[in-house]
Order: sequence, then C-alpha cells, then structure tokens
Amino acid sequence: MNRFRFYPLCFVFLALVAGTAVAQRDYMTEEEIEIVRDSQDIDLRIEVLTKMIDRRLTALGIDHGGWKNAGKEDPKWGPLPKGSRAELLTDTRRLLEKAVDDIEAIADRDDRALDQNKTGGKLFPKAVHMLDAAGQRYAAIFKKLLDGNTEERERGILLNSIELCDQINAAAKTIPKPKK
Repeated sequence: MNRFRFYPLCFVFLALVAGTAVAQRDYMTEEEIEIVRDSQDIDLRIEVLTKMIDRRLTALGIDHGGWKNAGKEDPKWGPLPKGSRAELLTDTRRLLEKAVDDIEAIADRDDRALDQNKTGGKLFPKAVHMLDAAGQRYAAIFKKLLDGNTEERERGILLNSIELCDQINAAAKTIPKPKK
C-alpha cells in the first residue's frame, strides 16, 4: 500500500477518535468530584452519590422526595448541574452505575478490605440498603417518566436506569439489614 494513501486515513481516524473524546460529557461537577474524593467510607460515598442524583432530578424540575437542599445554592456542592434532559438523565444512570460499582468493589475485595468496609461489617450493609431505598424511590420516578415518553434515547436511558434499580433491589435482599 502506498504510504501517501495511508496517511490521510490515519488523519481521518484520529479526527474521529478526538471528536468522540471531546464530545464525551463529565457526569459530575468539579465540586462533586471533590466531595466524592473526600467520602471514602462506602456509606458516605453512597449518600453523596444519591445526593448527586437528587440534584439532577431537581435540575430537571422533577419532585424526587429525596435530599431537601438539592436545589439550593451551596458553595460546597456548587451550582446545579446543567444539560439537556437526556444528558441529565444519562448522568443519573451513570451515578447509579458508579454507586453499584463502588459497592461491588468492596464486595470483590472483601478479604483485603478494612474491617469497617468489609461486607460483614456495619458500613457495607448500611450502604447497600441506603442505595436500595434510593433505588426504589428512583425506579418509581423513572417509570413515571417512561410513561408517554416517545423520545427513544430517553426511553433507553430510563429503561436502563430502572433495570439498575431492580438489580440493586435484588442484591439488597441478599444482604441482612444492619443492626442499629
């Protein structure tokens, strides 16, 4: 193959890859990233991630029955996230995925985890059941948003989010509730 024909193809490929990377949206604000970084215990991490979901629902104008300060300006949390309806719904799905991934990471490394984060400890079951309670609340919201929605992208995001909530609920049933 003539190398002069090969170079334009390389440039086209690089332009496509660069365009895809630039177009990808970050699902957390800078302030939220710092809050997550500071929330190392799994129960605190889940609490923070559910608050982030509540903020996106507030930004969409959806009554979520969650965190009451979700819509108030707070220097710690920064301004409400902005984006299209589909983008904010995608953010909620990605935050749910992150919460599940964080819990799974603790479960996967149980043998090496700190005592307070072990699956048999107090924080892990608490975190699982916190996420389950939030997931049940979110599933009801997502199902309501799905009714009558004809936008295919949003329907896909909502269906994926509902499935995640169902998986969280099923997993929570296998973990004993923490003793108070």
